[in-house]
Amino acid sequence: MRALVPTGRPGHLVEIGEVDLPRPAADEALVRITRFSLNRPDFLYLSAPGTGYRPGIDAVGVVERAAADGSGPATGSRVALHLPGGGAAAQFAAVPARRLVSVPDAVSSDLAAALPLGGLVARRLLAEAAPLAGRTVLATGMGGGVGQFAVQLAVAEGARITVVASEDEPWQHLPALGAEVVHDIDSLDNGTFDVVLESVGGRLGSAALRKLAPGGLFLWFGQASSQPLTLDFFALFDGGRQLTLHHFVYLAADDHQDARDLAALLELAAQGRLRAEIGHLDHWSRSAELLEEMAHGRLRGKAVLTLG
Repeated sequence: MRALVPTGRPGHLVEIGEVDLPRPAADEALVRITRFSLNRPDFLYLSAPGTGYRPGIDAVGVVERAAADGSGPATGSRVALHLPGGGAAAQFAAVPARRLVSVPDAVSSDLAAALPLGGLVARRLLAEAAPLAGRTVLATGMGGGVGQFAVQLAVAEGARITVVASEDEPWQHLPALGAEVVHDIDSLDNGTFDVVLESVGGRLGSAALRKLAPGGLFLWFGQASSQPLTLDFFALFDGGRQLTLHHFVYLAADDHQDARDLAALLELAAQGRLRAEIGHLDHWSRSAELLEEMAHGRLRGKAVLTLG
């Protein structure tokens, strides 16, 4: 079968190659993949020297052969899947049945493919900050997949969310989702936000920390700039202010939790309460090019690739 395989070549990290057809275990279904989305971890894993990583963390497909032990969706079901270890960017994937979630009829396959990783991170991130009704939220690094879902979920819970984005970042879709967008973090008053969601690091992340109100919550879930946060104890705690700094990791305790949370997100999408900004919908032969666009911060929303 055909699958995306690593090349080890910077600038062209993947190509379509031939690999063996997977042989599902008794508790795994064979899924014919119809589309998948690209995520930043795909780029990071593929960039590692000597990697054997095959991309494809989020995908949608049809169950070609249900799990032999009788678990999971039946043959012919349209399903969404989230595989933290990748491998779904292929014509077929062997997937633990407990990781498969049936896609509601009202949800397009494009949306279902774009939703899992970004939606799971956003849902769990905001759960750490709950309750959000009536609270002010400052967020950085919201131009990609996580950001669009975090904005929608925060607004739905009654928060007022402000996003900091440079003018050359993909931010134009965020106001329509309910966010206020500012381009200069120094234009915001210090000590005014109840919650900060930070995923950039460097100067921006360090400046965002100073915007937190006394007793506020700072959720740190990424470092897209590759630069660490800089904390100055005396400047930060001037006047005896207190805050909570939480390093956030999205991984669930087990596969079943991923499936339950993904099912909840798909139900919100079916009700029209959650949508995806898909900046690129293209054939999977363009995967290498789109990974480079992602690496340079030029992708707006999600990139969904179709097989054909």
